[in-house]
Amino acid sequence: MIRVMVVDDEALVRSGFELILSAADDIDVVATTAGAEAVETVRREAPDVVLLDIRMPDVDGLTVLGRLRALAEPPVVAMLTTFDADEYILTALRSGAAGFLLKDTEPDQLAQLVRTLAAGGVVMSPKASRAVWQSHPGAAAVGDEEAARVGRLTDREREVLVLIAEGLSNADIGTRIHLSAGTVKDHVSAILTKLRVGGRVQAALLAQRAGLLDERQRRSGSGR
Repeated sequence: MIRVMVVDDEALVRSGFELILSAADDIDVVATTAGAEAVETVRREAPDVVLLDIRMPDVDGLTVLGRLRALAEPPVVAMLTTFDADEYILTALRSGAAGFLLKDTEPDQLAQLVRTLAAGGVVMSPKASRAVWQSHPGAAAVGDEEAARVGRLTDREREVLVLIAEGLSNADIGTRIHLSAGTVKDHVSAILTKLRVGGRVQAALLAQRAGLLDERQRRSGSGR
């Protein structure tokens, strides 16, 4: 069972997410709470995944994220927001969030996104991540040094990086391109080292900024 906790200042949002996720056989919503009680509730309930509202009146989501990330065994945290160009999303991703979900995510997609988070994947749609970078044009430019790091990746590593950016876990990547889990893990480790990033989210953001996802879409559209 995947243990999930929902943190939001609106009771209606909390109950809605709980209702949707509890319908899945493999997900257990162990707690819902407002921001002020979030850290203590995580310590008590030990959830695997926390869905955390990024904007709350009592304590903001970025503060809660920082406190959760400082725990000895922090849960996977994804931010909840009402719009895909939220100005705080970029800060949250750089601070260790494993992605973000829009509050109007389709109910039939929500459980699968939680499974992706629990499996170590990144939850950040290309459309939404583009909106984040477009709202921060100064941060979107890929510098020469970053471009050189991307250029050092092998073709297989670039393929794996794109799949990371699409939100796939190591197991899903292995299934997609017919590699063992161990081989995928080795590729991911090499990618993070070559890109000099601290995790999958930062690698996914760099892939987006470098245009690798757009390049893949163009190739798919041309039948290549």
